[in-house]
Amino acid sequence: MTRFRGCIDIHAGKVKQIVGGTLSDDADTALKTNFVATLPSSHFAKLYKENGVTGTHVIKLGPGCDDAAIEALRAWNGGLQIGGGITAENAQFWIDNGAEKVIVTSYLFPDGKLELTRLRQLRDKVGRENLVIDLSCRRRGGEWIVAMNKWQTMTDTMVNKQTLEFLANYCSEFLVHAADVEGLCRGIDEDLVIALGQWSPIPVTYAGGAKSIEDIALVDKLSKGKVDLTYGSALDIFGGTLVPFAACVAWNSTH
Repeated sequence: MTRFRGCIDIHAGKVKQIVGGTLSDDADTALKTNFVATLPSSHFAKLYKENGVTGTHVIKLGPGCDDAAIEALRAWNGGLQIGGGITAENAQFWIDNGAEKVIVTSYLFPDGKLELTRLRQLRDKVGRENLVIDLSCRRRGGEWIVAMNKWQTMTDTMVNKQTLEFLANYCSEFLVHAADVEGLCRGIDEDLVIALGQWSPIPVTYAGGAKSIEDIALVDKLSKGKVDLTYGSALDIFGGTLVPFAACVAWNSTH
């Protein structure tokens, strides 16, 4: 059964909701932000904890986010996953500071190519059960290509059945943002959800474009209950008007 999973995106030390395709290291590139919280990261962590929204991920989007991330982890010790700048060298630090699991993308793809040595090192450091691989991607024709560095750099790796089956030997979950629709609230990538439900041998969470409470039922139907869903900008707790947080919690408690 598809579950609602939460997110806490941190940018420049604040909880934000950002149009994913506008994230960039280029200062001249206009960042499009849907929401900037006045409340601390710990507020959202406590909200998820109090409502039993497990599998919630905290993503650090660039520098200046560590303090806010640690604040969230301390608010729900052992209950949140952490991603953004995770490497074999710092992964254990985040586990020690309360992360349930660490999430990794860019570190695995130096120069845009999947590096198996790094993958093995990271698994050996924290254990397969504590590792989530983020395969956030962009659509190119009928295929999805893993994108790294704030989803701006395309890698040599496709999101397909072969990739998911191989990488499942090294991690316990996948997180997949559909970067082309992330933050737009214009609907999910239905084809990707169907594919993930068919291809992934381990739990997988989809994020990107969800715009109504009906979308969680749609993901459940398309994936045959095998893919979980994250809402972001559409949620009322992030300034959205399309999806009540209470309705997501109700879904989890009644399904």
